[in-house]
Amino acid sequence: MATSAGMAGGGGRRRRRARRAGVINEINMTPFIDVMLVLLIIFMVAAPMMTAGVPLDLPQTTAAPLNMDSKPVTLSIKETGQVFLAEDELTDDAIVGKLAEVAKSGFDERIFVRGDKQVDYGRVAQIMSIVTSAGYKRVALVTEPDQR
Repeated sequence: MATSAGMAGGGGRRRRRARRAGVINEINMTPFIDVMLVLLIIFMVAAPMMTAGVPLDLPQTTAAPLNMDSKPVTLSIKETGQVFLAEDELTDDAIVGKLAEVAKSGFDERIFVRGDKQVDYGRVAQIMSIVTSAGYKRVALVTEPDQR
């Protein structure tokens, strides 16, 4: 009996060693999770930099942010009064034509107007008037949240 117990114990050890020496078919999760966390941090840092349009100094308000399901159509007005659709400068006459090309759902598309806080209010009102007279019903002003 002593001999068979000794053989059984030795045979069990050999089997365990054989399993360890085999190929492991599973993905190592630690490097995978590390890569995902690094990508998350990169996207969190880069996402605010992907705003459409020309960099402006927007006025600050206490209004709540809007829910946006898709990328909005944005007109930007620089402090000099120049109007941009994304990165393209437009004349007042070309605004309606370019909006018709860009707006996916026609006149029901929401159009955002971003005006630098140094821009004359009359110029912002003029651009909004051009957009609404073209038939667009959903025109909104973009502001920065109040930092107080």
